[in-house]
Amino acid sequence: MSGTEFALLLAILLCVFAFAALIVVLFRVLQSLKELRLELRTLTENTRPLLAEIRESTLDARDAVEDARRDLDRFDRVLGSAEAISGAVSGTGRLTRTALSAPVIKTAAIATGTSRAVRRLSRRERRARRDAASTVTPIRRRKSS
Repeated sequence: MSGTEFALLLAILLCVFAFAALIVVLFRVLQSLKELRLELRTLTENTRPLLAEIRESTLDARDAVEDARRDLDRFDRVLGSAEAISGAVSGTGRLTRTALSAPVIKTAAIATGTSRAVRRLSRRERRARRDAASTVTPIRRRKSS
């Protein structure tokens, strides 16, 4: 065997070992891919119910937000109505107070004056009765001895 043939034989042997090593590596990669697919399938099976639950809770949350929005709109309308009613009542109250304050004050003044006059007259009448009673002297009977 010449040096060239020996080098060629050595190169072939190295290629066979490299090819064998490549086959082993590729086999390991294939096994890893199979395990990865199995894990991915398991992960998918486990996450599907969770994703469905998340979708359901998201839909529930969306419904709750829409209900809250509708309630807020309704509350806004009620608040606007209450403000309008308050303004109308406030204006009516001012108008009523302005229109009725003078007659009510006059009526109260007449009632107060009338009650004072009645009290004075009743006092005078009582005084007159007292004075009349004090001017009349009762007749006393004499004692017999």
